[in-house]
Amino acid sequence: MSAPNKEFDPKQVSDLSEDSVNRMVAAALTAIGAAGDLSELKEVRLAHFGDRSPLALANREIGALPPAAKAEVGKRVGHAKAQIKDSLTSREEELELLRDQQALLQEVVDITVPTDREWTGGRHPLTTLMDAMADVFIAMGYSVAEGPELEAEWVNFDALNVPADHPARTMQDTFYVTSSDSGAVLRTQTSPIQIRAMLERDPPIYVVAPGRVYRTDELDATHTPVFHQIEGLAVDRGLTMAHLKGTLDHLAEQMFGAGIVTRLRPSYFPFTEPSAEVDLQCFVCRGSSIGNPDASCRTCGSEGWIEWGGCGMVNPRVLRAVGIDPHAYTGFAFGMGIERTLMFRNGVTDMRDMVEGDLRFTRAFGVEA
Repeated sequence: MSAPNKEFDPKQVSDLSEDSVNRMVAAALTAIGAAGDLSELKEVRLAHFGDRSPLALANREIGALPPAAKAEVGKRVGHAKAQIKDSLTSREEELELLRDQQALLQEVVDITVPTDREWTGGRHPLTTLMDAMADVFIAMGYSVAEGPELEAEWVNFDALNVPADHPARTMQDTFYVTSSDSGAVLRTQTSPIQIRAMLERDPPIYVVAPGRVYRTDELDATHTPVFHQIEGLAVDRGLTMAHLKGTLDHLAEQMFGAGIVTRLRPSYFPFTEPSAEVDLQCFVCRGSSIGNPDASCRTCGSEGWIEWGGCGMVNPRVLRAVGIDPHAYTGFAFGMGIERTLMFRNGVTDMRDMVEGDLRFTRAFGVEA
């Protein structure tokens, strides 16, 4: 930088002349206008507005001017810097807007274009249905009970009043862990969960027990060695078959639509007395196909009813086995297969489709919550 002088020497500070400053401004404005993106504009800012720009270097020479000229030249340089700064700000806004518009164009998604994205799968319909059935009972004040799939033989059979010579206890129907006298089995039903609930809780007891069970069946269209059940148990003072019937009717309506009812046919189960088979009114013909050859129903075979599960009042022997006084309390229990319910609801004809893991089967049910 030149030292201050009292006598003005135009050659010494020629960069501060009006023409020179105007040329600097013109060069800067031209470069700013030519910047095609924010990166180029950044380089222009450093070249024409930075600490080493021509205007910044010329500005350092103001100190070499006589006092009379400093004010005029200072205003000239200040005005030039303001012009360049305004131009930079304006161009920066334009380039930012252009960048955002280009980003939107590049990121736009055409929802009409066919996609080949891989199917990620979803919940299995058996899981979804089992949860939906449990939710029906949760809404009625029941709680969900769980138990081990590897179960003690006493809990799976003896506590349920199943005699030692019952066919279900043989190797033909039951998976024993090692041998038939091992005392440990893969549970053949979810009823052991009810036994554990009664052992762990004091009446009144209202539980629903969904889960996986095992039996030595061959896999075919209507049987599988591993399947799912849901059972309900209520133990309280004064419970009757009427309470059981009302509960089953409510479940049927929730699963198959308003107006569907159930009927009870006398039957026998060791753990309930009296016992009954639960029939579901055909949800397709609603019984209108009975005796009507002109309106036959393939779903129920024109019988108007479909077998759904079993039920009954809890056998007093079962209550005594778990320490509940049968003179003070009564209870009812029921159970049905999840696979069978799914077949009814969705027209599934082959149970093997449920266990083969083919996404073409599960995909049809969507990803229900």
